[in-house]
Amino acid sequence: MVNNTAKNTSFSSQFLSLLRQNAAFFTLFSLFLLTGGTSLISFQQGDLLIYFSEHRSHLGDLFFKYGTKLGEEWAFITILIFFLFIRFRYALLIPLTGLIVTLVSFLSKNFFLHPRPSEYYKSLGTLQDIQLIEGVHLVKGLSSFPSGHTMAGFALFSLTAFLLKRKKGVGIVLFLLALVVGISRIYLVQHFLKDVYLGAIMGVVIAMGVYALQAKYPINKLSKLDDRLKF
Repeated sequence: MVNNTAKNTSFSSQFLSLLRQNAAFFTLFSLFLLTGGTSLISFQQGDLLIYFSEHRSHLGDLFFKYGTKLGEEWAFITILIFFLFIRFRYALLIPLTGLIVTLVSFLSKNFFLHPRPSEYYKSLGTLQDIQLIEGVHLVKGLSSFPSGHTMAGFALFSLTAFLLKRKKGVGIVLFLLALVVGISRIYLVQHFLKDVYLGAIMGVVIAMGVYALQAKYPINKLSKLDDRLKF
């Protein structure tokens, strides 16, 4: 009983410490949850997607076509290489996070089986009313909920924010990068807001879990695992 109480106290203190150390990131994430949750309650499915469809621009198309790639493999590889010059253990956490995201995304999509926007609007006979973006392939099928790209983006950039020493400015930038991934999935007619909303939550939870796992093992500067590449 005493051990369980001690473990719960330790977990709570670690959780609160993580929140305090990354106050800027979690403040923005809380605002996202509040705004996104209010929008889900107040508006119908697809309203944001239709808004983007009616307000497209060449600059916006280019920005989100490339911004969505922040939730893909190359972003994980870039962060992995970056962490090789800081600490090997951090670099190893990046592919681990990618594997967890892949597994969770696959299982959750196959559990919910929600239609992609292309399937949804096609069933309504209104797909032709959506202004599509040249060069963007619409994903079909029942794999919309949650958004895997958003989950990956929020998991990657949240974990990066948690691991870096400089918190405030870096946390804000990393949150915005993750947010770009989420918005891009709606802008590109690949997901609805609900898909992005849950994907973001799951991504942050995954990042917190991976961070907590490595935090259980104190850094040992004499260990090869806590060494780094040097020029």
